[in-house]
Amino acid sequence: MQGTPAPRRRKSPCSALTLTAAAALLTTGLLSWPGTQRAQAAPAAFVHPGVTVSRAQLDFARGKVLAGAQPWKAAYDQMMASPYASLNRTPKPRAVVECGPYSNPNYGCTDEREDALAAYTDALAWYVTRDERYARKAIELMDAWSATLTDHTNSNAPLQTAWAGASWAKAAELIKYTYTGTWADAGRFATLLRNVYLPKVVNGSNSNGNWELTMMEAAVGISVFLEDKASYDSAMARFRTRTAAYVYLSSDGDLPKTVPSQNLNTRDKIVSYWQGQSTFVTGLTQETCRDFVHTGYGISAISHVAETSRIQGQDLYGTDVGERLRQALGFQSKYELGAAVPSWLCGGSVKRGLGPITEVGYNALHNRMGIAMTNTQTLTEQNRPAGTNNLFVAWETLTDGDNPN
Repeated sequence: MQGTPAPRRRKSPCSALTLTAAAALLTTGLLSWPGTQRAQAAPAAFVHPGVTVSRAQLDFARGKVLAGAQPWKAAYDQMMASPYASLNRTPKPRAVVECGPYSNPNYGCTDEREDALAAYTDALAWYVTRDERYARKAIELMDAWSATLTDHTNSNAPLQTAWAGASWAKAAELIKYTYTGTWADAGRFATLLRNVYLPKVVNGSNSNGNWELTMMEAAVGISVFLEDKASYDSAMARFRTRTAAYVYLSSDGDLPKTVPSQNLNTRDKIVSYWQGQSTFVTGLTQETCRDFVHTGYGISAISHVAETSRIQGQDLYGTDVGERLRQALGFQSKYELGAAVPSWLCGGSVKRGLGPITEVGYNALHNRMGIAMTNTQTLTEQNRPAGTNNLFVAWETLTDGDNPN
């Protein structure tokens, strides 16, 4: 039986003063139009653990692993069999990490990224097993680097700092807020993140979009760990601008949105920046026609920041961020699965290799929000358990696979 319709209320007139005041609030970020979220997003109090994965998500995953349920048990087994989970790992810190183009030269670049991934892996292993050896190994790795590292140099320094910083922030967050033992040098590690990592990433980059998106992932994660609201707000605002400029939606108009500092003020400049692609369709990314590997880095970083933001109390999935993430996942997944590439797209050929990057966005948009994502679902389930890209993505079937929390 249908209920009685509610009586219509007469709309009250809006004065010019009211509209002016609303516009001012929108400009300052104190008010949002329906369906949008302001960039000034730091919560009154940060949630911990709250970088990419929450305690509720961890508890769900742990329960599934202990029950032997799939795909979580297979994902956990995969993680524990990896070199990153080895209790025999010896940290390899150095004072200055120097990374040139494509890590040439590579003075500590791989060592730093892998030690950071290992620390995060050990932190997850600690949470699932409650075996203190893993927590202590994570601490050993973080302490070694916080006692040694002073700088990142050469052309790839911003990206290197982002890749390692994203993993360090996740590891530090889990150990500080879930480990029941002591971490005597936690303050020193916080100082490392504040003084060596955050300044290199928080102001972004005018390179390809995956750089700045990953830099914002690191900046947001570090800001949560440091409880630095100003840096969090700055990184989140830059993230919103870059996400809009990285994934095209037809509602953007004839041309993709741009980052103002890049001065992409003509069609020719935009086409060149979009790897020569001149036909813009919903879900296309700025790096689709470069290759799917780098595109995957950008999509992954978008999902990670959106997930951290949700945990911290501001859900971006219902905004254009979520729509861009959904469309980017679906578009890339279609061609990753082998669909024929039309001649107007990347000259009729794409370089596949999206990587283990779909779980977070798929879980948020499909499982939590109920959005059909056929291609993304097929690819996600086909790739389970999702492992690591050995840079900054790791074990997301374990932490996010069909996780309702």
